Amino acid sequence: HQRAREVPYMRYGHTAVLLEDTIFLWGGRNDTEGACNVLYAFDVNTHRWYTPKVSGTVPGARDGHSACVLGKSMYIFGGYEQLADCFSNDIHKLDTTAMVWSLINAKGSPARWRDFHSATIIGAKMFVFGGRADRFGPFHSNNEIYCNKIKVFDTETNCWLSTPTTQPSPEGRRSHSAFCYKGELYIFGGYNARLDRHFNDLWKFNPEAFMWKKIEPKGKGPCSRRRQCCCMVGDRIILFGGTSPCPEQGMGDEFNLIDHSDLYILDFCPNLKTLCKIAVIQYSLEQSGLPHDIRSDKHPPEEPNRKRLEASAEE
Repeated sequence: HQRAREVPYMRYGHTAVLLEDTIFLWGGRNDTEGACNVLYAFDVNTHRWYTPKVSGTVPGARDGHSACVLGKSMYIFGGYEQLADCFSNDIHKLDTTAMVWSLINAKGSPARWRDFHSATIIGAKMFVFGGRADRFGPFHSNNEIYCNKIKVFDTETNCWLSTPTTQPSPEGRRSHSAFCYKGELYIFGGYNARLDRHFNDLWKFNPEAFMWKKIEPKGKGPCSRRRQCCCMVGDRIILFGGTSPCPEQGMGDEFNLIDHSDLYILDFCPNLKTLCKIAVIQYSLEQSGLPHDIRSDKHPPEEPNRKRLEASAEE
């Protein structure tokens, strides 16, 4: 009870980033407490929450913003501000060494006001993709648009850069996943309300060539979904959860949703064992001679074993 204030209340639409041994959680809301602009920190060594003392220009409470880390700083972009009741396209920076917030006076043509987009650091630049915006400006008028253009912010010059149009490009979306691997940006999944469509496509963006490419991974991937989380561990992306339309309701529908507790791994550098598992599944090969660690003798050698191998390959 004495430490209750230092533990964040229930929320969604928040961000959490890891900087050295500390997770910084910021923003988010729930329908009882509203939105939050208190910075929470979690020490991964002691497993304790605390609220660091901060100064400077603290961002207004919001949800659906993005957060990314460069060096010792955390950058917050966009989101839906509770007090102003509108979308934001401000950039705030938290210097975690001095624990000082600052509002960046960004030059250039900024990204549109938006929420539930992604912002990914590659080098010294922040790449913003997707999100929900309004056709007529920062205030939400139910005229939603989903931009599919990449917007680039240079953290060294504090300037939004002019960027060319790219073709082909993924459909605009919100609540997708984005991550960087070997200097390239990847996005997966998401939702577009104007198209009434969830996605399970995977795209790769090369910042040097400024080009998108649709990727078709081997193996059985996740179904169409949004709000999943993706974490990078070595050469693998671990994807968990998300939400999708109920099958009987079609592929869209904002409100008839089911939540997932499944886990998938996207392996950029699969080993020989993984490739062999995929081949066994793909070509329905005989499994009785396989090593025991990738089959089970508790089931008949036909379909049950095959299902277990499929699950193993997905894991």
